[in-house]
Formats: sequence, C-alpha cells, structure tokens
Amino acid sequence: MNILRRTLLISIAAVGAMASSAFAADANITGTWNMTVETPAGAGSPTFTLKQTGKAVTGDYQGALGQAPVTGMVNGNDVALKFTLNAGGSDMVVTYTGTVDGNTMKGKVSLGELGEGTFTGQKT
Repeated sequence: MNILRRTLLISIAAVGAMASSAFAADANITGTWNMTVETPAGAGSPTFTLKQTGKAVTGDYQGALGQAPVTGMVNGNDVALKFTLNAGGSDMVVTYTGTVDGNTMKGKVSLGELGEGTFTGQKT
C-alpha cells in the first residue's frame, strides 16, 4: 500500500509540473527594441518596432543595412524574427533567434552568407 501511495503522489506531482509548463505565458515583445549586434564583419545598433498577436510577430527593422518588414514567432521566452534585405543587388535573409527576459532580449543573428553573430536588446 505504501508503494502505491508513493507512486500516486509522484504521478500527481509530474502531471502538475507538466501542466504548469504547458500553460506558461508567452513573453510580450510588443514595442520598440534597441539592439546591439556584434558580428565578425562589425557592430551595429538596429531598431525593431514589433507588434505581437498571440504567438505571431510583425513589425519593422531599421538599421545600417536598410529598412524591412519583420515577421516572427514567440514561444514562451523563445523568439525568432526574420526579414529580407537587399544587399548589393541580391536579397539577404536575416534571422534573429534568442530569448526574452522581461524588457531584455539576447541571442544569435544570422546574416546569410555574411556569417553569424550575437545580439542583445532593450525594450524602450
């Protein structure tokens, strides 16, 4: 009987832990974000203006590489943003993937064939 009770309590605790993580709220990234980007090609300070609806994100990128519409997704504290820029006559897909912690964001940026780097961001 004692083993049955222990097994039942462990099962209830496991289900509770899974349920609480399944219902964790997505981060809210709506707003203006000032980013600092570091790549082997140099550094930059782009700005994102983002609007989140559920998990979907839309917005605008403005930086040294130009201006572009942004799409993306938020899943919990994970964020992925994507946009396309015209660089030297050819399109370059840029992706930002990272995590959000309140009003800060950090992660990796991919600049297509130009390589990868890191970014940090602050919501204003």
